[in-house]
Amino acid sequence: MVQERAFPAFQTVPAQVTREEGLMLYEDMVLGRFFEDKCAEMYYRGKMFGFVHLYNGQEAVSTGVIRAMRPGEDYVCSTYRDHVHALSCGVPAREVMAELFGKATGCSKGRGGSMHLFSAEHRLLGGFAFIGEGIPVATGAAFQSKYRREVMGDESADQVTACFFGDGTTNNGQFFECLNMAALWKLPIIFVVENNKWAIGMAHDRASSQTEIYKKASVFGMPGYEVDGMDVLAVRGVAQEAVKRARAGEGPTLIECLTYRFRGHSLADPDELRSKEEKEAWLARDPLKKFSSYLIEQNLVKQSELKDIEKKVQALVEDAVKFGLESPEPDPSELYKYIFAED
Repeated sequence: MVQERAFPAFQTVPAQVTREEGLMLYEDMVLGRFFEDKCAEMYYRGKMFGFVHLYNGQEAVSTGVIRAMRPGEDYVCSTYRDHVHALSCGVPAREVMAELFGKATGCSKGRGGSMHLFSAEHRLLGGFAFIGEGIPVATGAAFQSKYRREVMGDESADQVTACFFGDGTTNNGQFFECLNMAALWKLPIIFVVENNKWAIGMAHDRASSQTEIYKKASVFGMPGYEVDGMDVLAVRGVAQEAVKRARAGEGPTLIECLTYRFRGHSLADPDELRSKEEKEAWLARDPLKKFSSYLIEQNLVKQSELKDIEKKVQALVEDAVKFGLESPEPDPSELYKYIFAED
């Protein structure tokens, strides 16, 4: 029997934040939560189609890592659960929502949908539907940064790449091959495992011979950290250190964020495999509630200010829905556009 480790004793040092940083982090997490709740509403109303995988519960990971990077400069590679990663990268909510409706104004011009968000402007390398598919892409992005800087002499090429994937992916070949290459070449990349305990319907403890994923980093001689993925400051603290190492040319880092998705694998999943007790235990550790309590207890903000942020975000999400619904469908005459490179 595998030893359960739902809530281990974490050793990482949480980041210290100013009032402005705290408000920024809270707004980013609220945007992720409210956006995903609205996606569920639209899906069940028959306005959104295909597979839609929501991020509720994991917001501290996206915000903690991506907002510790340089927006619009550093690279982010996502998975099929990519809406919130895109928002944290700065992709406008309007463009993300329009893409989910399959509209021409979407960030992928209506070609990608929920699982394939992309934005060159915001350095979002894409959402990838196949397990582990994004890891080689992210490794390539990190390699080009290093090559441009060290071989071509481009001093401005100090970008860091963050690669997100789930616990199930760490049992696949791309994970091991790319970590090996990244360590050999000291690539500026952060491998972020969002361990939400379930790979669709397979419990993590039943799928991996080494359930403590961060320990796999030692095989490749790179640092590996386990962090409370429900605590945005804990994630941010580890991410800041990993970004610093990568930008200084010290190579990759593996971060395992222990987190939990509050909804089923997708909106088509009845979520009958996880126990009520397990779900309730993790719901009690809601990252938004935890962080809002911290900000108030530290006298960094007032409750009314957090409410104002929530009202602002709710209006932003409603505007995104209106924009998406009113946007045009892709023109049939452009069926073959974006398939091949164009001059």
